[in-house]
Amino acid sequence: MIRYTLTCENGHGFEGWFSGSADFDSQMARGLVSCPVCGSMTVSKALMAPSVSTARHKEAQQALAMETVQKEVVAKIKAVVAEIKANSEDVGERFPEEARRIHYGETETRGIIGQASPDEARELLEEGIAVAPLPVLPDDVN
Repeated sequence: MIRYTLTCENGHGFEGWFSGSADFDSQMARGLVSCPVCGSMTVSKALMAPSVSTARHKEAQQALAMETVQKEVVAKIKAVVAEIKANSEDVGERFPEEARRIHYGETETRGIIGQASPDEARELLEEGIAVAPLPVLPDDVN
């Protein structure tokens, strides 16, 4: 499709979309192109800059799309983290101990959050206790 900027004999400007230059010429010859303002059939193409899609423009569009996707992903992660925190007990530094007590049936089963060192988390996993870190999001550190 080609977009032409058109003007009529009365100076009204408007746009027209055509499948090609020959399509414009054919429609003009058949009297199908007229000014939407005054109805004049005397219409001509105005000077216009070509619309060229450059690699830089495409890269900018892709970057904008990626930024939008990243914002959506972060928003979803924030929602999941908020849900986990809202439905869990924060046991702080007692996390490894409480996780073991729950796993071995020494206390009631419940969701807990807290702190564990990498070594403590590795030991819990080796014991078959499922643990996972909550992500630190950009807004969490500001």
